[in-house]
Amino acid sequence: MAIDYDKLINWKFDPIESEYTSKDSILYALGVGLSADPMDMDQLRFTYEEDQLALPTMSVVLAYPGFFLKNPEFGVDWVKILHGEQGIEIHKTLPAAAKVVGETKFTEIIDKGEGRGALLFSERKVYEKSTGDLLCTLTSTTFARGDGGFGGPAVEAPKPHNIPDRDPDSVVEMPTLPQAALIYRLSGDFNPLHADPRVAKAAGFEKPILHGLATLGVAGHALLKEVCGYNPEKFKSMALRFTSPVYPGETIQTEIWKDGNEVSFRSRVKERDVVVLNNGRAIVK
Repeated sequence: MAIDYDKLINWKFDPIESEYTSKDSILYALGVGLSADPMDMDQLRFTYEEDQLALPTMSVVLAYPGFFLKNPEFGVDWVKILHGEQGIEIHKTLPAAAKVVGETKFTEIIDKGEGRGALLFSERKVYEKSTGDLLCTLTSTTFARGDGGFGGPAVEAPKPHNIPDRDPDSVVEMPTLPQAALIYRLSGDFNPLHADPRVAKAAGFEKPILHGLATLGVAGHALLKEVCGYNPEKFKSMALRFTSPVYPGETIQTEIWKDGNEVSFRSRVKERDVVVLNNGRAIVK
């Protein structure tokens, strides 16, 4: 079965309404590694209910529409898809608890050709239900490895952000817990690849891997700490490319380049010296 371009690009997703609580915000923050030092009062603002704040990167789990590419009507070989890129734009600082509404749509589908796969671009806007205010816009690029040659547009994909050709201005090192994936999955992504060793080995991994969006959360924490002083109001946007998986328990080093309000970044696993997030770009206030 091949991708049906017209059906995908015009697909009408039902709005997703959900509620998250103070406890959900704390659980997300713990899942991406905050409060490893229980005496760090800056991080405690995100993991303790007194004067609580929400991490900007928590936006990726809000009003999540589920694994919609598994829908057989789309004609996508979902077993062969990879999460290629993720973007976050914050329009209003996330409250620690709220009722939200998410609206998802496909924005572009690129046919790379027979044997070369396809790129599926989607967008999710998340609104605060009580006010109608737009909280965030989430963009995602999915690489459908088994779906090239379906006759769709063969336009050139957007170029990734270039990392500066100089030493980073700073490097933020953050360990992950061996049980990090088991904590993070409680924020909504229950793919057994991140929990069951049998599933992980069948997929070619030596053990369960960390969610890509959890790795994004660790990098987002590094940016929040290093260039925003733990003030979420300064965190405006973040976009990156996923390049390699992380195993829970590994140390993530985020290299940061500052050029005014634009921040470039990439993250690597210290133990294996492997780049896991690349072409990162953030805008701060």
